[in-house]
Amino acid sequence: MIPYGKQSIDQSDIDAVVETLRSDWLTQGPLVEQFEQALCKHTGSAHAVAVNSATSALHIACLALGLGEGDSLWTTPNTFVASANCGLYCGAKVDFVDIDPVSYNMSVTALEQKLQLAEKDNSLPKIVIPVHFSGTSCDMRAIHALAQQYGFKIIEDASHAIGGRYLDKPVGCCEYSDITVFSFHPVKIITTGEGGVCTTNDKTLADRMHRLRSHGITRDTDLFTQAPQGAWDYQQIELGFNYRITDMQCALGLSQLKRLEEFIELRHGLADSYDVLLEPLDVITPSRNSDSYSALHLYVIKLEQCDAHRRRQVFDAMRAAGIGVNIHYIPVHTQPYYQAMGFKPGDFPQAEAYYACCLSLPMYPDLSTQQQQTVVDALTDALQQVTS
Repeated sequence: MIPYGKQSIDQSDIDAVVETLRSDWLTQGPLVEQFEQALCKHTGSAHAVAVNSATSALHIACLALGLGEGDSLWTTPNTFVASANCGLYCGAKVDFVDIDPVSYNMSVTALEQKLQLAEKDNSLPKIVIPVHFSGTSCDMRAIHALAQQYGFKIIEDASHAIGGRYLDKPVGCCEYSDITVFSFHPVKIITTGEGGVCTTNDKTLADRMHRLRSHGITRDTDLFTQAPQGAWDYQQIELGFNYRITDMQCALGLSQLKRLEEFIELRHGLADSYDVLLEPLDVITPSRNSDSYSALHLYVIKLEQCDAHRRRQVFDAMRAAGIGVNIHYIPVHTQPYYQAMGFKPGDFPQAEAYYACCLSLPMYPDLSTQQQQTVVDALTDALQQVTS
C-alpha cells in the first residue's frame, strides 16, 4: 500500500533520539527549550510553547485568550474536529464559516457577512480559528483587518503549514494573529511522534500557556499567592493540564527541523509532477495562491462532474489497487456530535460540495517517481471504470 502520508526518518533522527535516551533527561529537559527556541528562530515569533499534541495546543491557546462559557468560537467546517472541539473544551459555543470554493480555506467574504449579522444580534465571536488547509495560508491580512473591526482574537491553525510562507513571511510569525498552532503528527511536514506548539509574540500569553501545559503550576515567586516555604516550593495558581512534551520528542523535532526546507522542496517537486501527470484527467488540481508559499501537507484533487457516489467508487478502486488515498475532511458540522447541537447538512454548502468530490493523493517526501506514476495510473484506471 502506498500511504497518503508518512514520516521521513533518517539515521540522524535516530541518533538524536538515542543520544537523548542516554542522557540524564527523558521528559522535560533542556531540549524542550532548545526546540522552542529553534521554532521561534524559524517562524520569527517571540515565543513558542511546545506541547504533546496540536489539539492540546489549540486548547491552551483558547484558554490563554480567555475563552469560556458564554463566548463563541468560529472556525471552518473543512478541518479535523480538533479545530472546533477546542472551543467546546472551554465551555464556549462553536460555529462555522463556509469555505472559499477555490482555496478550500475559510472564505473571507463569508466571514465578513457572518460578522455583520452577528454584530446586529450581539453574537460576535471571541475567537476565530482560520485553518491553513493543506499547508496554504488563509488570507490572514484580510481576516486580521476584520478582527480589528469586530474585536475578535485569532488563532491560526497551521497544523498543515510549518515551512509555509504568507506575504513572504513564515507562517507562525503571528503578524496577523494572536497565536499560531503547528502539529508534529507523523503525517505532517516534520514530526516529533506526537506533538504540537503554540507560537506568539505576546509574553503574557506565552507565560500562561507554559503554566497551562503543566497543571497550572509556577515556580515564579512573583506569581506566588502565599509566601514561599523554601527553594523547593511551587504553587498551582490555576487549573492546568499534563500537556507536556518530552526531551525525546524534542530531540526528534530538532533533528527534523534541520531538514524542513528539504522536505518542502521535495513536496513542491511532487506537486509540480502531479500537476503535469494529471492534466489529461477529468480532475481539478490544487490552486496556487501568489500570496502564499504552501507547505503542501496534502495534495487534494477534486473529481469533475462528481457526486459522493462517484467519488466513493473512485476511492474504493484506488484502495483496491493499493493506493492509500484519503479524504480531507468530512465537514465537522455533519458529524453526529455536532448534528446533535443543531447543525445539519446544507448549513455550509461550499464545504459540503467540496467534500463530495475531494480526494487526497499520496504526498510525502520519500514518495518515489515510480510510486507517483503508479498513483496516477491507478487513478486513470479508476476514472475509466466509473465512467464505463
